[in-house]
Amino acid sequence: MNSGARIPKDGQPITMTPAGLKVPDRPIIPYIRGDGTGVDITPVMIRVVDAAVEKAYGGEKKIAWMKVYAGDEAIEQFHPGLSEDEIKAIPPDERQKLYLPEETAQAIQKYLVAIKGPLTTPVGGGIRSLNVTLRQVLDLYACVRPVKHIGTPAPVREPEKVDMAFFRENTEDVYAGIEWKAGSPDADKVIAWLRGEMKVKSIRFPAKCGIGVKPISEEGSKRLVKAAIEYAIADKRTKVTLVHKGNIMKFTEGAFRDWGYEVGKTYPQIVTEAEVNTTHGGKVPAGKIVLNDRIADQFFQQMLLRPDEYSVVATTNLNGDYMTDAAAAQVGGLGVAPGANINYHTGHAVFEATHGTAPKYAGQDKVNPGSLILSAVEMLKYLGWREPADSILRAIGAAIASKRVTYDLERLMPGANLISCSQFGDEIVKRL
Repeated sequence: MNSGARIPKDGQPITMTPAGLKVPDRPIIPYIRGDGTGVDITPVMIRVVDAAVEKAYGGEKKIAWMKVYAGDEAIEQFHPGLSEDEIKAIPPDERQKLYLPEETAQAIQKYLVAIKGPLTTPVGGGIRSLNVTLRQVLDLYACVRPVKHIGTPAPVREPEKVDMAFFRENTEDVYAGIEWKAGSPDADKVIAWLRGEMKVKSIRFPAKCGIGVKPISEEGSKRLVKAAIEYAIADKRTKVTLVHKGNIMKFTEGAFRDWGYEVGKTYPQIVTEAEVNTTHGGKVPAGKIVLNDRIADQFFQQMLLRPDEYSVVATTNLNGDYMTDAAAAQVGGLGVAPGANINYHTGHAVFEATHGTAPKYAGQDKVNPGSLILSAVEMLKYLGWREPADSILRAIGAAIASKRVTYDLERLMPGANLISCSQFGDEIVKRL
């Protein structure tokens, strides 16, 4: 590789076997620093993870970190002489490779598991989000977002009732990016086809109308729901809820629901809500996981009013986008929300901070590193290293309870003491 990445000499690659991930004692984990505040939060995350792993395993296990480049840092590393105008003049496909070098994607492809700070969408038109690109290149079809209260200030009265794991389909729906600009020849061609050959009568203003296509497939839906159910089984959860807008979009969102129930029938641990009510007198049989479904707007309201009624949620891409952010707001915001993008078939997984780059705070050692640290917790769980994962989770809660916190939490906690990003990492480490 000529990307500037140095392969750790004492590390070994993680591999995927028929039995699942095979994780060596020195797994090589590529990491992307990230743009903006990535320069602050990523070193803190690494320090916390290394300390937790050392304490848990006494040196018998250790992550072999491998720095790879993407985003603005890739430009700084490999093309420092290019001005913004020169970058914009480069054709989109080539410009994309400047920000996401092929060697970086190849490193993640080879070593399976990676973690990254936030990345900005590159300058100039025609470039897709680097985050979306990574998900599509590696077919990271499950966006997994656990949302649980860990003691942070929250806008709701009972945030401790929130404990949900969201499985958001990550590659289809409107995020497939299939659309045509209003007034363009391509949009006019699609509209003419819809109105003519397909006899569509519901395009109200066809003269100038943007058009988008929303693909939702049986294969994409079933593999997502399968992942959600198996997570519920492994994590001893009590319920899996399919969230959709099938009352309006019957052949996409409605099909997602129907395919989800088909998957549920293949698991002896699953009982549907309808079966509970009609066959079991309203009582869930011992050892069973309830599979039900909710219309998206209905679920959104109940998630706010009665969050303890939900445990694992499987949903389509757009629904999952806003619902996971809203759920995170219930427990303190994106600063304490972990994120993962996983392909459970190949083993590939990219864990990431769920918030943006906040460039105005970059390099100020100010922002909360919680989202990336909690994403690292999920990464450790994915590796099967539960001891350091649980240790970090307890330590973050204890650090927050001590009221020595970063500015986003300090302004919401009466009597709190303001500390920096790196100092908050110190508070976590000393409580491991």
